[in-house]
Amino acid sequence: MSNKCDLSKDEKVWVICRLLYQAPPGEFYSVFEDLRILVQDDDLMRQEAAQVCAHHNKNNFTLVRIEGTNVLVTRYNDLGGNRFFDPKNKFSFKFDHLSGISTKFQLHRIAWDETELWRTALNSALKAYVNSHFTSGDCSVFRKTLKNRQVFVVCIAGHQYKPLGFWNALWKGEWTFSQIPVITHVTGTIHMQVHYFKDANLHMTVCKTVEEILHVIDPAQLAIDFVKLIETEDNKFHIALLENFQALTDEIWRKILRRQLPVTRTIINWSKLLTNQSMKRKDIHNAVT
Repeated sequence: MSNKCDLSKDEKVWVICRLLYQAPPGEFYSVFEDLRILVQDDDLMRQEAAQVCAHHNKNNFTLVRIEGTNVLVTRYNDLGGNRFFDPKNKFSFKFDHLSGISTKFQLHRIAWDETELWRTALNSALKAYVNSHFTSGDCSVFRKTLKNRQVFVVCIAGHQYKPLGFWNALWKGEWTFSQIPVITHVTGTIHMQVHYFKDANLHMTVCKTVEEILHVIDPAQLAIDFVKLIETEDNKFHIALLENFQALTDEIWRKILRRQLPVTRTIINWSKLLTNQSMKRKDIHNAVT
């Protein structure tokens, strides 16, 4: 009897997309290559993966290096047709999500008005903060128009991809507030995701939402106060994570982990275990025959 299970095209598409959407930050291309080998249909893989990869890159604020400049790929600087713009250096580019290659650069005009002065001040102050707190991160401040109001969207991303060390991690922040006089309402989220896969498969995702009020007087004052707010909330988030880790008891770990750790707390040598099992099967076979 054959164990082969042939899936229809629709079923293959559903499985491919579902697995790709679950790919941890920094691991999309590894998951894609593994699926490509299993599916053995490159045309179908590339057709279905392109859209999912675009979502993955924009959702994780993927960092693109262009001529010595870092640019975050997000939904806020998406011009459509896989084109993105850099608000600081005023250029746009076409980005191939699957290959990670940037091409077709051109100038991108942005009105130099009062709102741009505020955006520039925010971006400069935020850049200094990110450079001093994230070893491999970057940020961008985007301006949007919502119901005839100027809105600033702040994106911060810190990526640590260490596949040779068996772990990948992402820290990102997303903040929004309006450019209105006197007082503005700030909303934000801090998101951290970690995947550790040495002799285990551990995923951790933590997210925190923030709401705060800031006074709006001038660009310099707002930039300083906003960066202070982010630093305060980032520190609170970081300290809370450390405290929660320290508070975890052995009982809680046993309930959280899908597979209980051995009592000795030593790493299981799976290769040795499989070798021993194979030898036992051979001994049994020889004894029977």
